[in-house]
Amino acid sequence: MEIRSLIIDDEPLAINLINNYLDKIEDIKVVSTFGNAIDALNFLKKEKVDLIFLDINMPLLDGLSFIKSLENKPLIIITSAHKEYAVETYELEVLDYLIKPIPFPRFILAINKVHKIFNTNKLPQKKTNSRPFIFIKIEKKKNIKIYLDEILVIESLRDYLKISTSTERYIIHQTHNSFTEMLPSESFIRIHRSYTVALDKIEVLEGNSVEVGGMRYVIGRSYIDDVKARILNSSIN
Repeated sequence: MEIRSLIIDDEPLAINLINNYLDKIEDIKVVSTFGNAIDALNFLKKEKVDLIFLDINMPLLDGLSFIKSLENKPLIIITSAHKEYAVETYELEVLDYLIKPIPFPRFILAINKVHKIFNTNKLPQKKTNSRPFIFIKIEKKKNIKIYLDEILVIESLRDYLKISTSTERYIIHQTHNSFTEMLPSESFIRIHRSYTVALDKIEVLEGNSVEVGGMRYVIGRSYIDDVKARILNSSIN
């Protein structure tokens, strides 16, 4: 099945990057690209697409207003340099939220969500009954596989990270931001400058803290409203 897609972004370099990434994926076809949302809206009056890669900060009509104006909304993946709109986009039911510059491994995680919805298994990294995973470097020449559904907490230790899974603890030399950008945004949540936790592994929410894997973690003051909203909303879905 061919998945028809649009790219809407006022940055030509961003459009080129996504085009280059999609060139590596067989069944997603870019039918058009636009530097503003107005032209895209006019196009959608005549043509149907399955997927849109959408920037937020654009002239004339911003990405959020564009989504709200759609009557028949296709799948939407946000591609933005700004993290502060993430909470609002959850309410608009976007499929994923990618932060620029977008690493290819993180892009593939978003594409896997698209294939899951369209029930296709054409890509090598999307196999029946497969579990999403990443490789982390724990020694100079040694990389190990970690399944995403086993990760409990990612903790920042200056230039290092401690990754706690249901069975192991790993220390790796990587920044918090670069690691969490590779994780699916609907499954993991940043609760503090130093902590990211798996949303479905949160056992207790109490005051300004959560409990994960029997350990208590403080929610940062600037994160608390968004964190509580995400946790409570996920318990309903």
